Amino acid sequence: MTKLKNILTILISLIVLVALFLNFDAISEKLLSIFNSTPEVKVLPSNEYKKDDDFQLIKQVDKYIPYNYQDLLNIFYSTLNQGWTDFTFYCPVEYEDCLNDVAKISLNEELLSNINNYVHPYNSYTSIKTLYDSTGKVNVLIKHLYSENEIKYIEQYADTVMASILKDNMSLETKIKTLHDYIINNTKYDAVRASEGDSKYDSARMTGLINEHYAICSGYADIMSVFLTKLNLPNFKVSSDSHVWNAVYLNNRWLHLDLTWDDPISTNGRDVLQHDYFLITTNRLKVLAKDNKDHNFDPKVYKEFAK
Repeated sequence: MTKLKNILTILISLIVLVALFLNFDAISEKLLSIFNSTPEVKVLPSNEYKKDDDFQLIKQVDKYIPYNYQDLLNIFYSTLNQGWTDFTFYCPVEYEDCLNDVAKISLNEELLSNINNYVHPYNSYTSIKTLYDSTGKVNVLIKHLYSENEIKYIEQYADTVMASILKDNMSLETKIKTLHDYIINNTKYDAVRASEGDSKYDSARMTGLINEHYAICSGYADIMSVFLTKLNLPNFKVSSDSHVWNAVYLNNRWLHLDLTWDDPISTNGRDVLQHDYFLITTNRLKVLAKDNKDHNFDPKVYKEFAK
C-alpha cells in the first residue's frame, strides 16, 4: 500500500510539472501583469465649484491613467477643476515618455497658468507643485488662491449684489451689463500695483476689489467669472503675457469681456465707465487692440477663439 501511494505521488507531481511547463507563458504573463500593473488611483469627491463644461484645450476626465500627453493635460486640469489639494496618479509602463512629459508640464508655468484660467476662481491655485519618481508615481500638491472663509464671504457678497441689482425679466446680456457696470462703478484700477508690482491693496484678488475697491485685471476677471458662473454661463479667463480678461459663451458663440479696459484711468482723475470691451468678438478685439499687446492671446491655447 505504501509503495502504491509513493507511485501515485510521483505521478501526480509529474502531471503538475507538465501542466506548469505547458502553461509557462500564460503563468509568466500573469505574473508580469501583477508586478507591472498600475496601482489603483484614489479619487475623492469634487467640491461644489467643479465645472461641468469641456473646453477645446482640456476636458474633465474620470479615468486618471494617462497614455499620452493630452491625457496628462486633462488630468492636471481635472485635478484643479475638482478642487483637490493633493492628488496622486501613476504612469503606466506602456507610456514610456510619461515622466518626461510630466516634467515638461510641471515646469511650464505659462501652460499651467493657462490651464488654471479654465477652472472656477475658487479652485484656482496660488501654487502648484508636482512630485514624481522612477516608479511612475506622480503627486500633485495645490494651494488655493482663496481660503474657505474668503470664499464664504465672496459668495455672500456676490449673492447680495445679484439679488439687489438684477431683475428676473432682464435678458442675460442686460444682466451681464448690469454686473459689469456695478463692478466698474465701485472699483478703481490699482495703477501702483500694475506699475510697481506691489501695493497696499489686495488688488490682485477679488477680495481686494470687494473690501478695498481697488483691483488689477486678475481681480476684475475673477469676480466677473464668479458672476458669470452664477448666471449658468460657460466661461473662462483669457490671458496674454501682461493681461487677463473674461470669455463667456452667449447666444451660441464665445465673446470677450474685459472690465479692466472698460475702467480706464482718466487724466483728470474722474471715474470713467466704458463698454468698448463689452461682449465683443475676436475680430473687434483685434481692431481695438491694434496699438497694444495686452490682448495678444495664444489661439493655440484659447482654441474657442481660433479660426
